[in-house]
Amino acid sequence: MAGMQFEYDEKGGTFYYFLLSFMAVVLVPATYIFWPRVDEKEELKLRKECQCDPCHVKRKRLRDSQPWKRIKSRSIKLGLIVVWLLFCLVAYKVSQVELDFKEFDPYAELGIDRGASSSEIKKAYRRLSLQYHPDKDTGDSTKFMLITKAHQALTDEEARKNWEEHGNPDGPGATHLGIALPKWIVEKQNSVWVVLAVYGLVFMVVLPTVVGTWWYRSIQYSAEQILMDTTQLYFYFFHKTPNMILKRVIMILGASMEFERGHSSEVVERPSDNEEIPMLIRDLPHLNEKNKEKPLCYPYSIKARALLHAHFSRQDLPAKTLELDKQYVLKKSPFLIQEMVSIVAQLVAMAHAGRVSRMPRLETIEAIMKLSQMVVQGLWDIKSPMLQLPHVSDEMLRYFNSRKRSVRTIRDLAKLKDEDRRLMLRNFSEAEYHDLMLILAEMPLIDMEARCAVLDDDDPTITAGSIVTVTVNLTRNSMKDIMEGGEQLLAAMQKEEDDVAGAEDVEPEEETKTEEAAANPSESPARKPKVWEKQPRKKKGGKGGKPGKKVNKAKTVTPVVVKKPEVKEDEEKREGTPNGSVPKASRPSKATAESSEEDSEVDSEEEESTNASEQASKEPEGEEDDWERFQEESKKDGALEAKSKESHLVHCPYFPVPKHEWWWLYVADRKNHLLITAPVQVCSLKHEEQVQLKFSAPPKPGVYQYSVILRSDSYFDFDQSQFIKLDVKEAKKVESHPQWDMSEEEDGEEKDDADLSDSDDYDSDVDSEDD
Repeated sequence: MAGMQFEYDEKGGTFYYFLLSFMAVVLVPATYIFWPRVDEKEELKLRKECQCDPCHVKRKRLRDSQPWKRIKSRSIKLGLIVVWLLFCLVAYKVSQVELDFKEFDPYAELGIDRGASSSEIKKAYRRLSLQYHPDKDTGDSTKFMLITKAHQALTDEEARKNWEEHGNPDGPGATHLGIALPKWIVEKQNSVWVVLAVYGLVFMVVLPTVVGTWWYRSIQYSAEQILMDTTQLYFYFFHKTPNMILKRVIMILGASMEFERGHSSEVVERPSDNEEIPMLIRDLPHLNEKNKEKPLCYPYSIKARALLHAHFSRQDLPAKTLELDKQYVLKKSPFLIQEMVSIVAQLVAMAHAGRVSRMPRLETIEAIMKLSQMVVQGLWDIKSPMLQLPHVSDEMLRYFNSRKRSVRTIRDLAKLKDEDRRLMLRNFSEAEYHDLMLILAEMPLIDMEARCAVLDDDDPTITAGSIVTVTVNLTRNSMKDIMEGGEQLLAAMQKEEDDVAGAEDVEPEEETKTEEAAANPSESPARKPKVWEKQPRKKKGGKGGKPGKKVNKAKTVTPVVVKKPEVKEDEEKREGTPNGSVPKASRPSKATAESSEEDSEVDSEEEESTNASEQASKEPEGEEDDWERFQEESKKDGALEAKSKESHLVHCPYFPVPKHEWWWLYVADRKNHLLITAPVQVCSLKHEEQVQLKFSAPPKPGVYQYSVILRSDSYFDFDQSQFIKLDVKEAKKVESHPQWDMSEEEDGEEKDDADLSDSDDYDSDVDSEDD
């Protein structure tokens, strides 16, 4: 626009308006999001958690390791309050700013009302013009011009129309655009020092520094934030030793570059290590610290290995030195173990492709996965899985195996009757038994179903070299589902927790009533025994005892699952008849023989027509089914990547941070010690999950038996395997058609014919142009 003018804020009023608007837009949502909230459910969560000593130590350590949480909440509150005070100050400043632009009002200039008549307008104009005329002593030229302009706006029709439409009797004026920045920012004397300095600092110092730091860090780490030097180290050792034992895997984990000071700034080297590390090594018999292989013999590697061995032995370490180093090693270990698993899977794939000469065996990757369980639980693999439960020590394990019972697994412990379990753990106090039952009831119980097929539209038969898809359905239940009275047990525990929480809020009158009831036990109601308490034996009265036991046993048996397939088969058979029942065969009478023949001819014609219509309708339905199946498969491919890595929390008091249940799922050939599919890490198994594993069928026909294996990365004694059989047929031969077989002579003749035809067409075109 030609009349447009840009003006900077001389007094700063526009800048304050802009600043107030910006602060209001940012401050209101920021206060709602970042204002610290009091977690009222924290105490309730603590009551539901295990109260064993290692868990108490872990929670205290986590609170002590995050002292900045309280400081952060207080600083956020203080910062928000200060910003709100600044907002109020800016709002007050805006209220005191005088507007330079005032709207022109002719009635106000003449001092009359808006409904004044023309005579009143002229009268007021004469009176004010005599008063403010420049030739008078009381004259004011500016005021006189405004009075004249106001009189003209109210008496002249065109001027009045301009004022009503544009707010100015002279018509639309030039547009004034104000920039909400103080004028001193763009003044000549400040532009060199302020603007150029800021631009130079941002684009020549800050930006190159940030990009260079990011690039230098990104080339050192992989996509999983593992050092590239560590990845190369794993490649070397796992390719060098295809069949690696567990102790060797521990040595390689300790040699990771994440534990070396030159590669990680988080590693702390203390002078006290020279005294404490040799003392720790003396207490660890199988450390193999005299190994001369590099980098397994380096001091950082021996230290990390010693800390891992001390963790597996649950050995106490100095709290302010080696214990802190052990926590750092344990925090990094799950990610490093997952990197080991992926590297072994890559080496197997490279061996199949002929890129490497040695293929890692199945025992190697299973040793790596077993190491993950050892790191999370702080146990050697040869120890009893019962030590994962709270308050269970090595001395108590002898009570689990006796002449009357043999409890070797956690599942066996869960299947025991409440009375037998409490009798076996009679040395436990009520609080300790409460903790054990709470953790036992929440431990995983996985139901795995696997089926294999070839996802092909034409022929689902498994042929040599075809792509086989193993679909695995995982259902995560809890041990309370197989515990006798597990639901009642947890309900009783929850009721006790609610009673403890409600006891703090009991009024004085209620307290006196409870005291009186305790003083008069005869008047008080009978106390209800707890679920795990031993019930008092009743006298045998005739035949009443035995039938009761039979009824209890009958309740636990649920053979409904077996009957479901039979019902479906019966329904499919009944669908063939109009009324769902199979008619009985009967001999027709002679009088109705002819009519039945005619009816049968009509029925046959109707059946042919209906069959044709059904086939025509099935074709588009089949295409729609194929499209839906394709969409479902495409969704399943990215399902595991899109889901969050959260499931159920693991009871791991010796692991420094909270841990969620993760699982590895893969197909293996145990007979030949081969890994068939790369392990898929399932990180979101809360209730149900479906995973697909794909691999190439064997190149030769025959019957093959594989194992679908599910391994936990956190618990011992929860691994599962299921056998699948592959009946591999010979691959179909590709039929050769005669039109596909063309000799080189025929190809040459066809090319010559094509060239001749092109030349003839060109000659005909030239002749037509000459004519």
